[in-house]
Amino acid sequence: MEHRNLGSSGLVVSEIAYGNWLTHGSQVEERTAIDCVRAALDQGITTFDTADVYAAGAAERVLGKALGGSDRSAVEIFTKVYWPMGDAQNQRGLSRKHVMEACHASLRRLGTDYVDLYQAHRYDYRTPLEETMRAFDDLVRQGKVLYVGVSEWRAEEIAEALRIAREMGFDRLVSNQPQYSMLWRVIEAEVVPQCNGEGVGQIVWSPIAQGVLTGKYKPGERPPAGSRATDASGSNFVQRFLRDDILERVASLGPIASDAGLTMAQLAVAWVLNQPGISAAIVGASQPEQVEENAKASGVQLDKAVLDAIDTALGPVVERDPALTQSPNPRP
Repeated sequence: MEHRNLGSSGLVVSEIAYGNWLTHGSQVEERTAIDCVRAALDQGITTFDTADVYAAGAAERVLGKALGGSDRSAVEIFTKVYWPMGDAQNQRGLSRKHVMEACHASLRRLGTDYVDLYQAHRYDYRTPLEETMRAFDDLVRQGKVLYVGVSEWRAEEIAEALRIAREMGFDRLVSNQPQYSMLWRVIEAEVVPQCNGEGVGQIVWSPIAQGVLTGKYKPGERPPAGSRATDASGSNFVQRFLRDDILERVASLGPIASDAGLTMAQLAVAWVLNQPGISAAIVGASQPEQVEENAKASGVQLDKAVLDAIDTALGPVVERDPALTQSPNPRP
């Protein structure tokens, strides 16, 4: 397993991270979830990403249990805050009250004294950004959080957070966690250039496009039973890719992967890791074997001929519009 610095920070992460969205505490029973985490550790993965909202806290608890016997200093645990964790108005968002309380709750569920990276899961238009950045900075100063980052923020939102941190002397953002894959490249136009100029690394989620880039979804056929496309919690994200014109072009990646000595999933993860500004690619799994397969994408160098062949194969189905950067929380 290869490792990289997280942005320009001193934190070193495994270039393939293990994430437990849609798996731990919901889709995958606990014993299998723990086996997947241990398979990740066996493959040299040291970076683990979760969030308080995943399975209403259960994902954090399972991850904490799975990592319980590990040397804490040898792993990096990332979690997030923003989405509602209850019905009360202050059990959501990025207010100081919710950030502080949510962090303490995450630490309890994870069974740790600190998290390596604490991320704002979305931008909160109802809370002054200075308030959020001060709360994050206080958690860093208390030793409960080592680094801070964001997820699915637009370029201008990241720029403003960096400005505030610089002017107020707060701990600065080191990462952004966006959706990014061969099919979904909306961060390339604005987010990546902004972040590269400021030393903010990308921790990419969905590098296999919710499984579409494995080739398991076939044009003109119903999605396989038990796949992400048939699971209510994940289907909204995958449906955009299930058009026949997209699936036909994805199928044409098969020979490219084969010629490179890779599976289609490995090609998809390796493609992400070969792009500028990427610190890590997050992979999930419902079986340990999937972790082992995806981990083999680490260290793979794709030459220009392969990258050009991928672009030619996918052609016009690639989504590049920066207006589609995820930020679904409504403005006031």
